[in-house]
Amino acid sequence: MVPVLPGLYVGGAASCSSPESLVAAGVVAVLTVDAEEPPAVPGVRTMHVRARDEPGADLLSRLDDCAAFIGAARAGGGAVLVRCQAGVSRSVAVVTAYLMKTERLGWEEAYAAVRAAKPDAEVNPGFQGQLKLYEAMGCAVDSSSALYKRYRLEMLTQRYPELQDLPREVFAVDPSSVCQTPNTEVLYRCRKCRRALFRSSSILSHAEGSGPTAFAHKRITGSAQPCGDGREKCTSYFTEPVQWMEPALLGVMEGQLLCPKCASKLGSFSWWGEQCSCGRWVTPAFQIHKSRVDEASRLPAGNLRAAKT
Repeated sequence: MVPVLPGLYVGGAASCSSPESLVAAGVVAVLTVDAEEPPAVPGVRTMHVRARDEPGADLLSRLDDCAAFIGAARAGGGAVLVRCQAGVSRSVAVVTAYLMKTERLGWEEAYAAVRAAKPDAEVNPGFQGQLKLYEAMGCAVDSSSALYKRYRLEMLTQRYPELQDLPREVFAVDPSSVCQTPNTEVLYRCRKCRRALFRSSSILSHAEGSGPTAFAHKRITGSAQPCGDGREKCTSYFTEPVQWMEPALLGVMEGQLLCPKCASKLGSFSWWGEQCSCGRWVTPAFQIHKSRVDEASRLPAGNLRAAKT
């Protein structure tokens, strides 16, 4: 058990082997990040975050909860221990995130501070990526953020198609099923039948790729247009899944996206990913060709997520 800040310790499973040592350190709360929940420690508040020390495990979605638990214990004048099995990766990632949020540090600076206190700390690459994303979101998990939506889909891709069902919360509400009033959000409709398909908040932007050079493996001909010729580089919208897409997505890795009303082809999807016309590889990809839809109107802001069932 190693002190990182006054009232904040990080360690492994052995840190809880002696209740007396916890009492001596003033520990009133223990946050465990492990695959299995440990036995309760008498007289100590506990929180368990279920996670394996694997790059694909999700810690990001729990970082705000962890910070609140740590902060509450320290605010009451007591100390808190954050522990995992070895005290090297998972617990260190959580403490790093806490320093980022409360001490206003960048992820690298916060990580360096924890490693200075605990030199054997070594956060796995997946958790490092999540800490970078946490920093990019302002050290707060925003479920409406395009960054977080993309992350959530990438996490889901690692478990697909073994999943029997897709979580309800990954689907945006079908805009054809809600009332519409003007002035806030762009609505996109099928160009052929005018059926409402998705909102602008469902578009997941990506960094622009390197243009035609990204397609060198496809033997670009002399007719290919170079970047900077004035043509639109991204000819498709890449979106989060929308409720009307669900029947097409279940149990398959890739396929076409058809208008649910007129069955005209709108685009395609692939859990493996697809390459945008700008050259950027997007994973997973739910791609709607811009030539198949029109901007139709604006919608009221509100809860755009599908309700859990």
